[in-house]
Amino acid sequence: MLDWLTSPALTLFGAPTSWAELLGFATGLLCVFLVVRQHIANWPVGIANVLLLMVVFWSAGLYADAGLQIVYVLLGAYGWWHWMFGGADRSPLRVRRTTPTEWLGLAVAGVVLTGVLWFFLDRFTGSTVPLPDALTTALSLMATYGQARKLVESWWLWITVDLIYIPLYGYKDLWLTAILYLAFLALCLLGLRAWRADLRRTVDPVGPAGTPALT
Repeated sequence: MLDWLTSPALTLFGAPTSWAELLGFATGLLCVFLVVRQHIANWPVGIANVLLLMVVFWSAGLYADAGLQIVYVLLGAYGWWHWMFGGADRSPLRVRRTTPTEWLGLAVAGVVLTGVLWFFLDRFTGSTVPLPDALTTALSLMATYGQARKLVESWWLWITVDLIYIPLYGYKDLWLTAILYLAFLALCLLGLRAWRADLRRTVDPVGPAGTPALT
């Protein structure tokens, strides 16, 4: 199976495109579309997607991205459970804003993780792009956590990641994956718009004593 997944399915821009990359393209688009729609099926589809991309990234020498996919499987299971059963009080999970405390925790974790991964990739692997590889890994984990908690600002993190990934994958001759992340970028903009609209619908437009509520 692994040999088939890594074998060429077609040639794109002069570079061979494997079956794993082709299937990753299809499941990735479906996954992000389902996230935009807030459909719980995005989690099992996403788990299948990251397993395929793990094969793609390892073959391309993007070792942090390959290892990241294992973490994505665990986060996918967490997000699937969280969307299915809600928060600690079992109430339905709703789109909300990221709190200052959450932002602080995410920022600290992101900086530390980027630094640690950059050092590891630069010193102990053959990665040709250690800093972008480390940075996108950290940002992706932050965004996935936000997605699992339905934090509307998680879309901004995904948008940032996509803007880095598109030229990075082109540089590594993963042209189909680069095109996929270009499509992801468009879907992220739609997702941000849709989740912000949903957030406005869940907030009472009239505050105390008839004053407009801030959103």
